[in-house]
Amino acid sequence: MVVISIVKTEEFKDLTGGENLAVVHFYADWAEQCKDMNDVMVELSNNPELKDVKFGKLLAEDIPEISMEHKITAVPTFLLLRKGKLVDRVDGANAAVLTQKVTRQASKVMIPPIARKPEQSLESRLKSLTNMAPVMLFMKGNPAEPKCGFSRQIIQLLNEQNVSFKTFDILQDNEVREGLKKFSDWPTYPQLYINGELVGGLDIVKELVTSGELKTMLPKSLEDRLKGLIEKEDVMLFMKGSPEQPRCGFSRQIIEILNSTKVKYGTFDILEDDEVRQGLKEFSNWPTYPQLYVKGELVGGVDIVKELHETGELMSVLQPSS
Repeated sequence: MVVISIVKTEEFKDLTGGENLAVVHFYADWAEQCKDMNDVMVELSNNPELKDVKFGKLLAEDIPEISMEHKITAVPTFLLLRKGKLVDRVDGANAAVLTQKVTRQASKVMIPPIARKPEQSLESRLKSLTNMAPVMLFMKGNPAEPKCGFSRQIIQLLNEQNVSFKTFDILQDNEVREGLKKFSDWPTYPQLYINGELVGGLDIVKELVTSGELKTMLPKSLEDRLKGLIEKEDVMLFMKGSPEQPRCGFSRQIIEILNSTKVKYGTFDILEDDEVRQGLKEFSNWPTYPQLYVKGELVGGVDIVKELHETGELMSVLQPSS
């Protein structure tokens, strides 16, 4: 990724008008600190975790109408914008604060509506969405433009706690909007999920922030998240696709075996989350998928499950005595 030099008003609008976060550095050639911060911008633009962020710079004195509109009174100044609207800013040469704010805002990605595949049940789709990120917020609107007061307040609370989260706009998908109420047994929005589990709405999040409990609930590392997913159900399968639509032959085979046992199990589609897909290989020291876990312990892949099924041992593995 490169830092784009903006020389026209139209270029500024093009860079900052999209869904993705845009960071613009208002600078001056004569200011030494601006040169240093331009180097910081280059470093940020090369960060793979910020690959979807757009970076630009413009000489504040060369396009005065933009500088005046955004109240640029000194350089360097950094504006963070999404869909043309200001979501944050940094006044002055503070690399640490800029990095923190860009990283935090970049994490506030809105998950676009994704149509359910004909073979996929609504419940399976909702499970995938609630697990789309370690912290998922189902709200009205998006972080830059909340469409109700409750959504606006919960966004403010999460921002104040420096929480990294993704959002889903339930106004854009009525199937999810209505289905999630029954799925979660929670009739209103917003709804906050951590590691795929419902936390609650605005009032509960307020209480958790006040008591300090929210910070203890947040995933502290990828390892914590993986442990939470593995232990989500007594029997947990990490596979490609869903039970209704397996995306590889091995996943299809293991689903057929599990279905034949009539044992309840949960699944996670590793194709929907590359962090989990790569991280679980190292965590389990098992390089392929599917991976089956029982009570948080790895059983193995399709070959081991097949062997256990053929020898009649599978049921005792899936339902170990307490």
